[in-house]
Order: sequence, then structure tokens, then C-alpha cells
Amino acid sequence: MSEDRKFLRQCSACREYKNKSDLIKITKDFNSGELIINNEKPVFGRSVYICKNEECLRKALKKKKIEYSLKVELSENIKEKLSTVLKT
Repeated sequence: MSEDRKFLRQCSACREYKNKSDLIKITKDFNSGELIINNEKPVFGRSVYICKNEECLRKALKKKKIEYSLKVELSENIKEKLSTVLKT
């Protein structure tokens, strides 16, 4: 992998490559199966990235991109957390 693409990740909704710091990271912890949003410490498990804008989040939730990628159903609590993370 080249140096300029080292820190790029793809948004699950719009499929654009962006800087890792410009995206929301949602990780399903391997051991507990718990969903973790934007954790600073590394977590071992499956992750998905979403842009920090309402349109991408709405599109990802509507088309169930997050659920499909992480193989889990999203609860209303997680959806609320995502919208609060987006507003900050």
C-alpha cells in the first residue's frame, strides 16, 4: 500500500475514500460482540466507517449498510448514539 493511501478509509454509504480522522468508526468487538463507536484505543473486531454528515448516515441506516457489514442488528440506542456523535 502506498504512503498516500495508508490512512484512507472508505465510507460505507457513499463509497468515497477519506482520511481516517474524517470518518466515524463503528466496531463490533470480537470477544463481546458489543458495538463501539469512535474508540481511541485499538479494538480487535470488524469495523465499518461512515462520513461525518447526515446524508451518509441516513443512507447507511436506510440501506442497512452498517448491519450488513457488521452482521448485526442495530438497536435504537446505537442509532441515537450515532446521531449524537454526528452532531458533535
